[in-house]
Amino acid sequence: MQLPLSFTAVGIAIILIYLLSSIKILSEYERGVIFRLGRLLPQAKGPGVVLVFAPIDRLVRISLRLITMEVPPQETISRDNVTVKVNAVVYFRVIDANRAVVEVENYLYATGQLAQTTLRSVIGEVELDELLSQREKLNEKLQAILDLHTAPWGVKVSKVEMKQVELPAEMVRAISKQAEAEREKRAKIIHADGELSASKKLGEAAAVLAQNPVSIQLRYLQTLTEIGVEKNTTIVFPLPVDIFAKLLARLDAPTGGAPPASGTRGT
Repeated sequence: MQLPLSFTAVGIAIILIYLLSSIKILSEYERGVIFRLGRLLPQAKGPGVVLVFAPIDRLVRISLRLITMEVPPQETISRDNVTVKVNAVVYFRVIDANRAVVEVENYLYATGQLAQTTLRSVIGEVELDELLSQREKLNEKLQAILDLHTAPWGVKVSKVEMKQVELPAEMVRAISKQAEAEREKRAKIIHADGELSASKKLGEAAAVLAQNPVSIQLRYLQTLTEIGVEKNTTIVFPLPVDIFAKLLARLDAPTGGAPPASGTRGT
């Protein structure tokens, strides 16, 4: 009588151990893809307690959290034949656990490789100026391409960001020279506009002063007052040009003999 009872206890213990080992707990962010006799169950299990009866069932855990994947630097040639090295970061998550397991062998590796090739392809289609100035537009294009190709895998790409664009040293110097020339061009244009405005204002001021010559003397006295405020030791006195004109006229007059008297008459 004792032998059958011992076999029964062992059997019950084995059954309890088997049942306990069949209990799986999935976290809130996890889903369990179950294959029963090699066939995929229609719905992924979880979260919470899930019964997996091995060896009939096989459980594959899939995380639904947002995954951040860094794309290593990709060296490629832009459309205007400039060699650049660009790296990026991809944000994606699994939205269909069954398809992420069945449709692709390793969705993480596949998404990373697709991101690298897509980054090289997009960079090769744009020029360097567009790459540097329209980065947001290129990020949206990368996200749309990746999301289109990863959708059959049950993966949703939410965002792609290019982190850094490395240029050759020669190209960096060329861009610096171009920016310096552009700033110099703007400075010359602004200076020319200032000269034009100043000349117009000086012409208007000369027209006003010409209407009343006494105002020129007042302006002269005001200038002397401004010079005296600075406590300068040297003061320059401007002379009117009319004085020099009269002196030059006298020097140019003939000096040999007395000038003929215009008022004498012959007797």
